[in-house]
Amino acid sequence: MSSLAHLEAQLANENSLLLAYSGGLDSSVLLHQLVLLRGLRPALQLRAVHIHHGLSPLADSWVAHCQQQCARWQVPLEVVYVAVDARQGGIEAAARSARYQAFSQRLLAGETLLTAQHQDDQSETLLLALKRGSGPAGLAAMPQQHGLGEHRHLRPLLTHSRQQLEEWADQHQLTWIEDDSNSDARYDRNFLRLEVMPILSARWPHFSRAVARSAALCGEQEQLLDELLAESLASLVDASGTLAITPMREMSEARRFALLRRWIAHQQGSMPSRDALRRLWQEVACSREDAEPRLRLGQHEVRRFRDRLYWLPLMTSPGACVLAWTETALPLSLPEELGLLRQHVSGIALRRPAPDEQVNIRFKAQGSFYIVGRAGRRPLKKLWQELNIPPWQRERTPLIFYGDRLIAAVGVFVTHDGAPESAETTWYIDWCRENNKMESGE
Repeated sequence: MSSLAHLEAQLANENSLLLAYSGGLDSSVLLHQLVLLRGLRPALQLRAVHIHHGLSPLADSWVAHCQQQCARWQVPLEVVYVAVDARQGGIEAAARSARYQAFSQRLLAGETLLTAQHQDDQSETLLLALKRGSGPAGLAAMPQQHGLGEHRHLRPLLTHSRQQLEEWADQHQLTWIEDDSNSDARYDRNFLRLEVMPILSARWPHFSRAVARSAALCGEQEQLLDELLAESLASLVDASGTLAITPMREMSEARRFALLRRWIAHQQGSMPSRDALRRLWQEVACSREDAEPRLRLGQHEVRRFRDRLYWLPLMTSPGACVLAWTETALPLSLPEELGLLRQHVSGIALRRPAPDEQVNIRFKAQGSFYIVGRAGRRPLKKLWQELNIPPWQRERTPLIFYGDRLIAAVGVFVTHDGAPESAETTWYIDWCRENNKMESGE
């Protein structure tokens, strides 16, 4: 690692970079190399971002170090403060999730994220995957490049060992932060780094290089499977991202699970265990027709409707909430980030309420109703089904009542009691849902 040739080759087509800069050895070496590369390519745009997790009493001093170093090398630095919730899979997983969420939110158009993981990190990641019982996707560990939303994420140091990074740092007299938590063997990754890897490397000096090669081979196999299954997956997924169940019933379990994993990956979901995939298929996809099955996976859930699987963010129902809309000339804010209702030139057409009819909004109703455009009275549950409204939308659709009489399900139907009689007695109600994209599973 005596030259910048490796970095020049990997970043030949990159013009705008955001470096995840912790101030540790790895990211300090990469930042220094990027500064040198910028000297060779003056048009190269380079920024850095430092994540303050708030987990160490030394965190503020780390910020100061990173600010000083970036100022010295004239690299714009943004410091981001995040909250880490250890209940979400433990401290390590929660901190990583918070970091990457911050990275995604701060990447500019056309910018590529760089992180500084190295060969020894790759070995630890693969061993952690073995501990979890992961398959080829998990054993592929960290790819050298992959997508992060609309951006690219590159790991330029993945083929270099920590020893090589230390040699570069010594040669160029770099200074860096030593995170005190790195010596705490209670964390799985630190345990591997401190207790396990030294023994393996003493016995087999090239262990990290061999592990990296195995990870790369697993990655190649996963990429091949991606290519072979791409057409099959595309035939199962519709424009809104839902997955057809029936064609998968005749498939082998291995092919079915491979397709389910890739569907979840396309939704940017965390990869489920084999047991979770089996539960997804048996308890959700294959549940009885009149059931409303759901399986939570992280901060999302998989639900079934009309023989298709939907990937949805976790949603709460307003339940028995009743909102009095006394000032109908003014918009009415709805709970649970459902947007607002307002009078508008467009929307559903209703008869205006009589002076003695109080307008209120609910999210539950019972009974049978006549609706405009259909003959005969039908139970509300039957109406939802006939109108093809999924269960998670039913419980979050505002219902307009005049007193105790159901007038309309906004955007879905109008009852005979709410049908307008003339243009003079008609008003239009618009449901403004600009902050509510979850209703259709988007």
